[in-house]
Amino acid sequence: MAQKNNNVYRNAIFVVTEERSCPIYNVGEEFKVENNALTVPEGKAACLLMVQELMKAVSEKKSLKQFSPYGAQKVKFECGGCVGLIRFEFKKEKEFATLQMKLLAAAEQRARMRHLDKFYGLLRQLEIFEPLDDNSLRDLSGQLQIKHYEANKVILKKGDPGTSLYIILEGKVAVIGDEGQTLSEMTVGDIFGEMSLLSGEPVTTSIHSREKTRLASLSSKDFKHTLNRFPILQVFFYRMLVERAQANTMRAGTISSGMTGRLSEINAVELFQLINTSQKTGKIQLVLDDGKAEVAFNEGELVKTLYKGLAGKDAFFALLAKNEGSFTYTSGLAEDEKDLPVIGGFMGLIMEGMRRVDEQSS
Repeated sequence: MAQKNNNVYRNAIFVVTEERSCPIYNVGEEFKVENNALTVPEGKAACLLMVQELMKAVSEKKSLKQFSPYGAQKVKFECGGCVGLIRFEFKKEKEFATLQMKLLAAAEQRARMRHLDKFYGLLRQLEIFEPLDDNSLRDLSGQLQIKHYEANKVILKKGDPGTSLYIILEGKVAVIGDEGQTLSEMTVGDIFGEMSLLSGEPVTTSIHSREKTRLASLSSKDFKHTLNRFPILQVFFYRMLVERAQANTMRAGTISSGMTGRLSEINAVELFQLINTSQKTGKIQLVLDDGKAEVAFNEGELVKTLYKGLAGKDAFFALLAKNEGSFTYTSGLAEDEKDLPVIGGFMGLIMEGMRRVDEQSS
């Protein structure tokens, strides 16, 4: 009987049954012991504290008898040496160590990775993953779960806790407002759900599938683990938080020196109107796909515009059509700029500029 118990622990699986703020592992993940060698869940680091506790458990004769596969009581083991705690127990699995089971497990894993490999090119192109080398990205891909939604299904509901980050692999989703109106749409390559994970706040808008959609999801636990494993990704998400916060601030009607943003978040007309209504004195430096531009305001009135060899009204009108690029606002003007004459009535300039944009579009 003792020999059978020893065989069990040499070829056994332990499953996580409970976790409290463990920084690495999730409930349901498995640790495999085979011929005294330990395998942790794919893409996860081997926590030395957990390894020590697990190997201690399987090495004790008393414990081996307790988790015998012949009907004895299951015993839970704990790892609680860091900021979190997990409990795990022996999991009975028939013929775990047979060649057939190994081949089946390997085939299932290959099938899953082939499924993700289909979208590897898309993941490689995403800005978020640019800092990762190919091997790191493949490791991260192993933690992604594929989810399917038919058209017009609720993916996220406003007010729900944020549980996952989502990457659109196929299809299209819509951001839905409080009145059921469509605020925006997202398609292949777009990411959503990350803001709730970063801020810890509930989901702020509902997300519905517009058509048959396939998503890759990363759970909040694995998201945090990914940020710890690849610290360079923290820079990307920190920048995203700052940009979103600034965009929300500008939409609320305030702007301060040093504020940066993108015209895709607030277009040129809205940006210029914000400075005018706030009666700000300062400059906007714009970096566009075809060059740089500068716009200066004195107490909300337009006094200077430079863009692509143009100046004054012509430069201002040309900028109103721009909806891609980045900008930086800096408060204050040089003394000579404070004496510049006003180019024209601001609302009149906006109306004339928009008329020209409409004519060019037609």
